Amino acid sequence: MRRVPTVLAAAATTLLLAATPAVAHGGGKPEPRPPTVTDVTGGLLGPLSLAVGPHGTTYVSQDFAGALTSVARDGTATDIHTAEPGYEVGGVSYADRRVVFTETFYGENPTSQAATVKTLRTDRSGRPTGAPTVLADIHAFETANNPDGGTSYGLLETDPACVAQVPPEPVPAVYTGVVDAHPYATTSFLGTTYVADAGANAIFAVDRRGVRTVGVLPAQPYVITEALAAEVGWPACTVGETYWFESVPTDVEIGPWGQLYVSVLPGGPEDPTLGGRGVVYRMDPWRGTVRQVATGFVGATDLAVTPTGTVYVAEMFGGKISVVERGGLRTLVEVPLPGAVEWTGKGLVATTNVLPGEGVPPDGRVTTVTLGRTKGHGGHGGWGSWRDDWRGDRHGLGGWFDR
Repeated sequence: MRRVPTVLAAAATTLLLAATPAVAHGGGKPEPRPPTVTDVTGGLLGPLSLAVGPHGTTYVSQDFAGALTSVARDGTATDIHTAEPGYEVGGVSYADRRVVFTETFYGENPTSQAATVKTLRTDRSGRPTGAPTVLADIHAFETANNPDGGTSYGLLETDPACVAQVPPEPVPAVYTGVVDAHPYATTSFLGTTYVADAGANAIFAVDRRGVRTVGVLPAQPYVITEALAAEVGWPACTVGETYWFESVPTDVEIGPWGQLYVSVLPGGPEDPTLGGRGVVYRMDPWRGTVRQVATGFVGATDLAVTPTGTVYVAEMFGGKISVVERGGLRTLVEVPLPGAVEWTGKGLVATTNVLPGEGVPPDGRVTTVTLGRTKGHGGHGGWGSWRDDWRGDRHGLGGWFDR
């Protein structure tokens, strides 16, 4: 079990919200019924990733416990894999009778020491039929290639005389991407597994030929304010300058026409301190080109995409699941600390309350969100500290998501 950084515990205390549906309505449209939120099971430790399996089974990670857990329709939870001590388990997806997940080891190091994608075969009922096998060594690929090693971050357009006055802490004034693998999310499509790596700031593809880089996420700009400069001890000449943070991908999903949809934390504080800066991108899996779909999310930690292109986003520090429709963004439902969200074909399944509070037992939950239907409107079809807080380069969300 890894420690949860202090900033996350504080955020969990201050941002815990009641699970109350909140739906915005457009003028002239039929009023939909409000979503229904139902807890399936609780008591989970850091359920930051999940996948929809067969016959009502949900596979969920307990990242902080290093466990992969199967949750039955009746809420019965069974650990189906436990990693070696010190390893994080996450990045869960399901396809073709296989559960795919990730394991990452940091120990006391600031960058990862091991990171793999593993697969676990199941029978038709979703029960494991053997031991996990390694699908890809992401740490080795990142070490050999470092896809964002040629990407610059920081005060890229600032007078060098001003840059020279910036202290080395809490973050470098200018730097390039470092070697650090943290495979955080996976999804599979037509024999290829796509991996969102929150340390490498990139999307990888894994198939029979090995691992390749699909694309690197673009750096995220933020204009330094006077208050922010004072907080981190930066000189007055940096006020009004743009700092380019690393993008921290937290999920990748397949959308219409085989396009990849990626949720991104924009580096720096992911709580509302600097506003809603999370982004959803659409990435071409063949060319690696990237186009922004929507922005304004507070802690975009996961997303779900329907076959018709509707996008749902878990906003952990916004305390809600939002929906993107035709470029518009609205709150679908308010839930406490959502970590992951998946489309089931009829509605959503999500994890909530994912960050354990200090001194209280863990109570991460798997929750279903049944979407209201409007008369005459059918549903979608489906297929089955400042140093730690501000360093979005390798320590987004206080050091967890790209650690």
